[in-house]
Formats: sequence, structure tokens, C-alpha cells
Amino acid sequence: MKISEKKFYPWMVVGLLWVVALLNYMDRQMLSTMQGNIALDIPALRNAEAFGALMAIFLWVYGIASPFSGAVADRLSRKWLIVGSLGVWSGVTYAMGYCTDFHQLMWLRGIMGISEALYIPSALSLIADYFTGKGRSLAIGLHMTGLYCGQALGGFGSLVATTWSWQATFHWFGIIGVAYAALLIYLLHEKQGHGAAAPGPRGSGGGTAKRKESLARSFAVVFSSAAFWVILFFFASSSIPGWATKNWLPTLFRDNLGLSMEWAGPMATLTIAVSSFIGVMVGGPVSDRWVKRNVRGRIYTSAIGLAMMIPALVFIGLAHNAWFSVLAGLFFGVGYGMFDANNMPILCQFVSPRQRAMAYGFMNSLGVIMGAITTQLLGGLAESVGLGMCFAMMGGILLIALALQLIVLRPTSDDMADEDAGEKLKAEIATEESE
Repeated sequence: MKISEKKFYPWMVVGLLWVVALLNYMDRQMLSTMQGNIALDIPALRNAEAFGALMAIFLWVYGIASPFSGAVADRLSRKWLIVGSLGVWSGVTYAMGYCTDFHQLMWLRGIMGISEALYIPSALSLIADYFTGKGRSLAIGLHMTGLYCGQALGGFGSLVATTWSWQATFHWFGIIGVAYAALLIYLLHEKQGHGAAAPGPRGSGGGTAKRKESLARSFAVVFSSAAFWVILFFFASSSIPGWATKNWLPTLFRDNLGLSMEWAGPMATLTIAVSSFIGVMVGGPVSDRWVKRNVRGRIYTSAIGLAMMIPALVFIGLAHNAWFSVLAGLFFGVGYGMFDANNMPILCQFVSPRQRAMAYGFMNSLGVIMGAITTQLLGGLAESVGLGMCFAMMGGILLIALALQLIVLRPTSDDMADEDAGEKLKAEIATEESE
């Protein structure tokens, strides 16, 4: 029996991709916490607006590429997309250690944006296919904790760079990523049946004909759903504070609490990462159990997470006490983890497996573009309005998203694949009766 056919293999997939997720966020996060170290050699990074533009270029490229990467993942081998994506962004991370000016960093961050965009839609749709129903929120949530841990480890970038050098830090983590990509070639396997054609009308030979679904048809099916537009909105809304905490919370803690970046970076990233992990471990199992009793259980679990994030953002922004700031960060992270663990499972309630990677690619795209706008905007508003006030105002946007989520989203099953199978069976029975 092949390893991919064993009962434990779906959880092995989660474990393998957890490491990739960690490297995904760690490699992109290190730059934000090593800003001061790199600025000693590249003075342009001392300017807040220039640094905001550098962080935003990754998000813009990532956001634009995400819908297309999702469409590709629905049609090609997700295994090879994941392996190739990891290999490329790890190579870029290695190359960043050789940068000597601001423009070189900008180009490499753009290339990293393209390569990393291929990963999330491929990984989440692969996990969703391996976990059809039971354990889906927990499995996807556990994978997302890899992102949180990568974010947390990236927060130590300044400390590592101070101990060694920022060049050596980029080099070593790039090498680790390339080596792990080579290992995945042998251990990671695609889910059988992925990329199968959509069911078509019965042929004259008595079998059910198959037809390839066009890209335009896939887009039309996904965007004709009002539920998907609501999912897009609340995902994008949560991405605004999500990216703000990733890219600007270390700076906010440094300014509000009077800390050095060597301490503010780990404090900010560890607070969010640890609490998000707790949120996933609570929100995943709660959602998986709740949906068995109520088909809206995943939506209610996600809504609780959103509701927790709203007051937390106000306290994160306005508190000037270390204890209050950390407690608010912990509350935000728990809510974010509960919300994050349920995004793909909720999408599975409204979107067919044939379009899931593409649909999530659009979600990721809009979320990241909002993150890019927020990241760059905060760079300009940091001195005039203040980062703290900007964080507090984000809570109002989440309040609108929460209301729409609870009012509009009313799924009829936990997996759209079940509805697809039911419709296919009804069509076949009707055809047989007519014959």
C-alpha cells in the first residue's frame, strides 16, 4: 500500500505543509524586524514611507497573482506548485542577503510575492480535499498555525541579525527552504481525482460524458453567488488589521511602550502567534462539532472570533501600558485564530471543489491588496494621525463585516461537493427515466 493511501497520511500532509507555512511567513516577516539592521547598510530603509513601500510591493504583487495561482491550482498538480513555490521564494530569500541597495530589495520582494502567491490556495484546497467534513476546520487551522509560528520566528530576525548579520540570516533560511522543497518531492502526494473534469450530459453510449470547465465558466459560477461576495468582504476586512499587526505592531509597541526593536519585535509577533494558535485549537474543534448540530456552526464560530477582534484592536491602539497591550494582543490573536481556521471550511459550504483554489485565490488576493493599501497608508499616517489611532479605527470595519456574515450566510450543507454529487445523481436518474 502506498503511503498516500494510509489512514494517517492526511494528517501527514498537514504536518508537511505546516513546515512550508512556517517558512512562508518567516521569510517574508524577517524583513520587517530586521529593518534597523539592514538600514545600517542600506540607509533608504530609515525612511518610514520608503519602508512601507518596500513592504507593500510584496503585497501588491502577491495580491494580483493570487487569483491566477488559484485557477492554476484547480487544474494542475498542487504538489508541484507547492514544491516549486517553496523553492523559488527560498532562493529569493537567499539572494536578499546579497542586496546592496533599495531597488534590489524591491525587485526581490516582488518576485517573492509571485512565488508565495502559489502556495496558500494550493495548500488549503489540498488539505480540504483530504479532510471531507470531519476534522476539516481543525486540520486547516493546524496548518494556519504554521503561518503564526513563522510570523513569531520572523520576529526574532533583528536579534539573530544582531548576533550574526542580516546577510547570513537571509542566506541560512534560504538554504533551509530549498532543502525542504527537495524533501517534499518524495513525501508530498496529490489527492487522487484532483483536476477531474466537470460532469456533463449523458452521451449516446450510456455513460456520463465529461467536459472540461473553462476558466470563464469557473469565474462566472463563483461570482454569481451572493454568499461569495460576503465571504470576500469579511475576509478582506479582517485582512486589514491582520496585515497591520504583522507589519506595524512591532513599531507600535516600540513607540507606545518605549522598547527597543530587539524586544518589541519578538513581543509583538509572539503575542499574536501564541494567541492565534490557541484560537485555532479552540475554534477548529468547536466548529467541527457545532456544524454537526447546526449547519451554520462554522459561521457562528467565525463570528465569535470577529467579535473578539473588535475591542482588542481599540486597546492595542490606545493602551500605553505593556500589560494592557499584551492582553489586548492575546485577545485579538485568539479571535483571529478562531476566524482564520474557518475561512476555507466556510468557503467549502458555498463553492464546489472544482473552483475552491481559485475562489480562495480571489479571497487571498483581495485580502492582500487591502493589506498592501493598509501597510503603505500606515507608513504615511504614522506621524500625522498616529499608529495607535489607526489600529483603533479598524474595529469599526470589522463590525460591518460581522453583521453581514451573520445576516447573509445561510449554507444548506457542510460541503458543496455533497450537493454536487446529489445534483449529478438526480440528473442521471431523470435521464434514465426519460429513456
